[in-house]
Amino acid sequence: MGTTSFRTADFNQKIERQLTLLSKFWEVHTDVVWSGNDEIQSLYYDFMKDNDFLTGDAPNKPKDAREKTSGLIDLGLIDNERRPTAAGESLRQITSNGDFRPNNLLQIPADSYIYFKQMLKTSNDVDGEIVRPFVVLVLALKQLEYLTQEEFTYLLPLITTSRKFRTIVDCIKRLRKGDITIDEIIVDTLLTMENYREARLYLLERPVSEHVICQAGINRKSRQYDSTYYPLYRTIESLDRNNAQSILDLLQACRNIRIGALWCNHLFKTTNRGKIKKLLSASLNDVPILNCRNEFELKDRFFRLMHLFKVKANLSDYFDLNRRYFGTTDTVLFKDNRVELSPVPKCFFDLCAENLEEIAFTTSPLLPLDCDLEKIIPRYDIEESDLHRKLADKYGLAPQSLSDIRAFLDDERHERLNRLIDARFPDHVLLELLSDFETRNDINIRRLVTDNADVPTIFEYIVGIVWYKISNRKGRILDYFNLSLDADLLPKTHAAGGMEDITYRYNATPDYPDHTLLIEATLAEANAQRRMEMEPVSRHLGDFLLRNNRQEAYALFVTPFLHLNVISDFRGRKQMLYYSSDGEQCINGMKIIPLNTAELKNIIANSMTYDQLYPIFECAHQNNEPPKTWYENNIMRSLQPKKTSTGILGTLF
Repeated sequence: MGTTSFRTADFNQKIERQLTLLSKFWEVHTDVVWSGNDEIQSLYYDFMKDNDFLTGDAPNKPKDAREKTSGLIDLGLIDNERRPTAAGESLRQITSNGDFRPNNLLQIPADSYIYFKQMLKTSNDVDGEIVRPFVVLVLALKQLEYLTQEEFTYLLPLITTSRKFRTIVDCIKRLRKGDITIDEIIVDTLLTMENYREARLYLLERPVSEHVICQAGINRKSRQYDSTYYPLYRTIESLDRNNAQSILDLLQACRNIRIGALWCNHLFKTTNRGKIKKLLSASLNDVPILNCRNEFELKDRFFRLMHLFKVKANLSDYFDLNRRYFGTTDTVLFKDNRVELSPVPKCFFDLCAENLEEIAFTTSPLLPLDCDLEKIIPRYDIEESDLHRKLADKYGLAPQSLSDIRAFLDDERHERLNRLIDARFPDHVLLELLSDFETRNDINIRRLVTDNADVPTIFEYIVGIVWYKISNRKGRILDYFNLSLDADLLPKTHAAGGMEDITYRYNATPDYPDHTLLIEATLAEANAQRRMEMEPVSRHLGDFLLRNNRQEAYALFVTPFLHLNVISDFRGRKQMLYYSSDGEQCINGMKIIPLNTAELKNIIANSMTYDQLYPIFECAHQNNEPPKTWYENNIMRSLQPKKTSTGILGTLF
């Protein structure tokens, strides 16, 4: 899917921002064409830069502008002239309004539903063979239940015809039985293609030269790009296993190739030059290409490895891009090195897989349109009741009412979240992340969580996970999050604004009354924190209290950098009146507790639970000490790391 020039973090957000930018750009430049117009393309590059979509100065602005928008063409969200299509405009409206409610049959967010329909229509032309990648993925999962990450990366993209579909699915079944390897499947598939068969014969029938090797490499950009393979061939041909320099020459020949790491891993047990000099032949792997009996055999094995590694390197590059494209639909789960459909889409496709077979290898004239599933899928006749029955049958549910089905799906998502927390966010990782937020180690934050969300959104998500654990995992945390999550329950950036980050609801216990906690999380510092957070936090809490008939509620403000005047403002809210917009109602005082991430880490280190924290916060709220000393004396000291005879208590909950 797509091109590697469009590989980008914050994938959803970048697509949706591009739609907004293009819409605004064409409002100004109304009667101009894009194609072949370097001037207008340069203007759009500058427009993106002026709107903080990119930084720096591209040496070729028109090319960069084309690449930044290419992915939207693939998805049918804009046309070749970079004008938003009907489908693109529908997506832009959803994200602009911030209304992502899952009002559709598949129970996925509204923006994901647009992507879902677009992906069903999206096709690629692979050397004249038309394939719809997402449909092929769905059909493969229908037959195989899941794909391993290796199968998804290296085998799924080889399917470009119905015949290859049947072959690859059969090969995957054999692979799982141990009857064949992925490398054998790739090479066998390549050698069914006429250009590879011709290239192989070309090498086998001629004396080896740099020109012959380059021609046999069939590099699409330039045959000369493969010139480095010729020295590699010659060093393999003349290899003396007992001569250190000969082996080192082979190592260097591998490293001179762009994808030399694959050759090194295949040929060498160690690439340490010192060890090679000592071990000599023992530093080499016992592989067929180093044990050829004649020139014909060497040529054949060299050809197979050359193209195997090229294809694997190329497909590895595309793994991430394919995952991003398919992930926009929120129907595909990528977890534990497996790819599978989430429950509702799985049942949905069980009902219409045969219909999809008719369109898997065709183009769709509907790609630019925002149309119903009835027009996309042939003979589509799925009713909501059909899907409910399928879900009930597949997962052993006796009830079949809509509320029962939704309850099952909700339980399933919460179970998956708890497994995700156990696997990805144990306490030591949460502590590491909180420290990373303090130092803004964004690279590690994205590595540990996701790169499809900006760091402030990830901070909100992690604070929510921490608080869920502090609350002994009570409550429906997925209902409490006011941010968007993908199918794997990781955050993605484009959450609707205008409300608190997390709305946590607590039922009464002996330790606290029935109440709601509004959690606000921000990475803003210094004056920016005062400007951006003081008013919204109190407004969100005040509006919540007015809207909910003054039920018991308070706010928690979490940040790595707590500004003194922010503390002062929040403490002052204890005695201030907050009025409704019409001035007819008011709240007499609000409870807002500021909390630094340093104290949040202490809460984790002290194994403290919400049962313990609520009375601490309430006692701090009632204290009338001046703001300058209030936080240190009432919050910091109450959450200090506990000391034992052996030092600071390090037990984590």
